[in-house]
Amino acid sequence: MAEPMLKFDAVDVFYGPVQALKQVSLSVQPGETVALIGANGAGKSTLLMSIFGQPRIAQGEIYFQGEPISQRSTHFIAASGIAQAPEGRRIFADMTVEENLQMGTIAIGSAHQKSDLARMYELFPRLLERRKQRAMTLSGGEQQMLAIARALMSRPRLLLLDEPSLGLAPIVVKQIFAILRELTQQGMTLFLVEQNARHALALADRGYVMANGEIRLSGSGQALLDNEEVRSAYLGGTAAAAVKDEKRV
Repeated sequence: MAEPMLKFDAVDVFYGPVQALKQVSLSVQPGETVALIGANGAGKSTLLMSIFGQPRIAQGEIYFQGEPISQRSTHFIAASGIAQAPEGRRIFADMTVEENLQMGTIAIGSAHQKSDLARMYELFPRLLERRKQRAMTLSGGEQQMLAIARALMSRPRLLLLDEPSLGLAPIVVKQIFAILRELTQQGMTLFLVEQNARHALALADRGYVMANGEIRLSGSGQALLDNEEVRSAYLGGTAAAAVKDEKRV
């Protein structure tokens, strides 16, 4: 197997005396989509934030393309080819859509900005329609599209997504995941943290289940969909059958 693009090796993270991550080990291969699912408070967002050193890990190591990064600066990590669409979008509300997209190039410079803007508008036609509007005027789904597009403007090798379905209507969630599927078909490597296990595992090549800061289960997306424990805890029983139908569409 090829060297993982991202690897956690026995990582511990603490917030003061509280241990948020406990001996977490996982990996993401180049070109792969990996989902991390779990209940609210399981430690999923902490895991993503630790990639950028916020918080710093207490033990273990995080590797990106074979190089340890746990002691590197946030700016170095972003410039090395990792981008994140954060939980809650965190767009620049008073800036226009296009200005938000331009902010995505800070880590790499503006040499490719024009061509990359054109690519984002092709991938997200709604943003082209809204490009001169202030971001605060967008719908929740449009803001999520903007957050993803802004992350892509840094030309990442690895795209991290933290709860992209959060607070969105079901029809909008389907639109967002259709865009993510298109990105995977273009060869993008995705690491997806998501409470919506149904959509996440339908998209993912592989998945991990986290509870109380620990990895409890792992396997292919389909294997986790078929797992009785996962179905009971995250899919509401018969939902797994619906996911199988969705994957065939």
